[in-house]
Amino acid sequence: MLYKARTNSRTNWVMLTCFGMILFLCIGQRHSFGLYLRPMTMDLGWDRATFSFAIALQNLVWGISQPFTGMLADRYGARRIFVVGGILYALGLYGMSQASTGIGLATSAGLLVGIAQSCTGFGIVYGAVGKIVSAEKRGMALGVVGAFGSLGQFAMLPSNQALIGHLGWAHALLIGSGACLLIVALAFGTSAPAGRPPEAAGQSMVQALRQAFRHQGFLLLTLGFFACGFQLAFIATHLPAYLADQGLSPTVGVTALAIVALANILGTYLCGYFGEKFSKKYLLAAIYGLRGIALAVFVLVPVTPLTTYVFAAVMGLIWLGTVPLSNGVVGQIFGYQHISMLYGFVFLSHQLGSFLGVWLGGVLFDLTGNYQAVWAIAIGLSAVAAIISLPIDDRAVQARPAHV
Repeated sequence: MLYKARTNSRTNWVMLTCFGMILFLCIGQRHSFGLYLRPMTMDLGWDRATFSFAIALQNLVWGISQPFTGMLADRYGARRIFVVGGILYALGLYGMSQASTGIGLATSAGLLVGIAQSCTGFGIVYGAVGKIVSAEKRGMALGVVGAFGSLGQFAMLPSNQALIGHLGWAHALLIGSGACLLIVALAFGTSAPAGRPPEAAGQSMVQALRQAFRHQGFLLLTLGFFACGFQLAFIATHLPAYLADQGLSPTVGVTALAIVALANILGTYLCGYFGEKFSKKYLLAAIYGLRGIALAVFVLVPVTPLTTYVFAAVMGLIWLGTVPLSNGVVGQIFGYQHISMLYGFVFLSHQLGSFLGVWLGGVLFDLTGNYQAVWAIAIGLSAVAAIISLPIDDRAVQARPAHV
């Protein structure tokens, strides 16, 4: 049953579908940026570090702006944030299509798209869903909405590749710009009240922040999420180029990322489902551990289409599963009054990792001619994240009322 809902069940599902489609467009387009690395750098005469820096900046801006867009969504409702995000996403992709310098690319793909993603990504969507869905249904709802984001990754990869192949990368970005304007329309099909759900105690934003940053479990969760961002951003941006460097056709890279997205539809849903049945922190530790094993095996065995597809399927099952679980841990500990803001700070760590994953991928490749050092860093981070997830104290804390 939805919080403060006066509509019937059918309308509620329409709302969740609109939330999901916003993620579909936001995450689907984000997952496709790696396809533009080779054609843009080759046509414009850039090195890979130039493109990598812009996408790394995008991840960093997304992370830095997420707590602030989260504060605005918690205070004024998510709908207005979605509208702004859809407009900025469209402007960013248009600017990217016209970029002729590294500064132009960093401004459009980095700054504008980064802010747009903070307005239309998991932080705002999950926070809004968490506020309107009853506590016993949250895990399932987050899993369903998150699966839309995974479906977007799966659907928009081949469509972007086809557009690049038939029309060129600039026209493909223009079409993507138009598609992102749909987020503005979808925003009016959502409803996310400002303020707090019924189970939350009154608490100011400052008090919520003080409480969170004095909580060891919150800090450990935040540190662990750094590894997730590093791994996912590096793979999404550099895997197609890495496979092409190994002599495989571009189709293998596109197919691999599509398999990741397809498997992640099931994986995200299952993580949301099992997050209601088992300890979320132990599930997070298991995911980080499995990622480390999968990464290590992939870099040790010969790179073939078969080994790549198996790796993609395994990674896909645990790709974005950390997102509903991490969001759920924050809500479980602190409640949902300030969930978008608090999760925004956790996500900032994720995006710092994403920045380094993308940027180091380009820099270390230009320095060494390969990606081996970055793969090794990604494996090591998995081990650290798995270990520090285990001692997280995920018990609910008593919020200090705002008038105290």
